[in-house]
Amino acid sequence: NEEYKDLLGNKLPPGKQHSVNHDQQGKTTVSHMTEVNVTSMQKVNTLLNKAMTVRSVAATQCNEHSSRSHFVFRLNIDGSNDAIGQTVNGVLNLVDLAGSERLSKSHATGDRLKETQNINKSLSAL
Repeated sequence: NEEYKDLLGNKLPPGKQHSVNHDQQGKTTVSHMTEVNVTSMQKVNTLLNKAMTVRSVAATQCNEHSSRSHFVFRLNIDGSNDAIGQTVNGVLNLVDLAGSERLSKSHATGDRLKETQNINKSLSAL
């Protein structure tokens, strides 16, 4: 159940899908994801809050607001020191993994059962 969803953007046009790409320098990108330039921590928090409001959650017997997906927030950081002419950049990945639930305790059925099995399978792969 490898489905990618851009929590900051619009739905993909028909016929398009996200793909994960790795370049020779080890950089990983996902196609068709929204990039936003920010210059303050307030803007970063606004984007995180927006993403969290559209993240997939559902009630189970284990948790009333169980996240049904993993969440990755990539922050590309660029900085410069004009006095010495130096520039630096880096990437910070914030990852929130959906929690695993025991099927015997969650009493999940139907779509929730499939989600729980896929979440547990992906966590086991890590």
